[in-house]
Amino acid sequence: MNFAQGSPERGNYELFPPLEHFVDGWLPVDGGHSLYWSESGNPDGIPVIFVHGGPGAGCSPAHRRFFDPGVWRIVMVDQRGSGRSVPIAATEDNDLAALVSDLERLREYRGIERWLVFGGSWGCTLGLAYGIAHPARCFGFVLRGVFLGTPSEIDWFLHGMGQFFPEAEEHFLAQVPADEKHDVLGSYISMLTDPSPDIHMPAAKAWTEYESRCSSIQPVLHDPRVTSNRFALAVARLEAHYFANQCFLAPNELLDGVSALHHLPCIIIQGRYDVVCPPRTASALHKRWPGSVLSIVADAGHSAMEAGTRAGLVWATETMAKIYTREPGLAELA
Repeated sequence: MNFAQGSPERGNYELFPPLEHFVDGWLPVDGGHSLYWSESGNPDGIPVIFVHGGPGAGCSPAHRRFFDPGVWRIVMVDQRGSGRSVPIAATEDNDLAALVSDLERLREYRGIERWLVFGGSWGCTLGLAYGIAHPARCFGFVLRGVFLGTPSEIDWFLHGMGQFFPEAEEHFLAQVPADEKHDVLGSYISMLTDPSPDIHMPAAKAWTEYESRCSSIQPVLHDPRVTSNRFALAVARLEAHYFANQCFLAPNELLDGVSALHHLPCIIIQGRYDVVCPPRTASALHKRWPGSVLSIVADAGHSAMEAGTRAGLVWATETMAKIYTREPGLAELA
């Protein structure tokens, strides 16, 4: 499956119109966290949980547009420390096991038996960890820009992306004192956890600008979200926290655990020129998941909003709706 520029597939799969939620609220969980959640689309539709990236990025209304609002019951939640959840950018009681538990608690709270898991980047990491822990509560997966939380992927983020975006890397490393260049992550954690905004905010902005500039084929020089102190601090602090803890995963934990999901359909949408999460990881996941579909978008990077990736994700949700109603099966589309 290929969503190259100008292909008929792209023209047939556009984002759905903007959509407001029909219910929302905050769900208290342990550690003093309270999670913001919302639902939109069809209250009686097929349930889907949108698992956002980062960690720390939170959900936005634009994310609802990957789903046909007449078909899907779209559930969104801002993970601990992210988006509208409180406390913002908090690393205390914030680890992968807690986030997995939060998703399951939300599913029970909203009275959902099973749902589609839709996640990109870090959303793949958390979505897979959730699915491996609760396979009976998932009926399928749509994954984009695969990230599995391995040490090599973390090292690539910190030290590899600059091979393609040297200007972004130069600005990112400029925040690190000369005598701390040997430990970029440690230096950033020190700055990001400093209580003074004069210290942690410039570091947060530099971190998020680095990621943003590396996320598209045409670099986004002024991502409006990065100008938000709340967004920048949540993304930078939580990503650094998770990276420092190896994403709270054992070596190859997700690839080894995906055997628990082999009976479920999975569609992977991956940008050919994804510098943040290179395609090799998506390929490795595809090979370990018999029956999964891997669609390489020929002219896209990491961002979910590049044209070919948008089309691929809408195609994936439309396909999953057909699978849910058993028409047709995934094997017929592979």
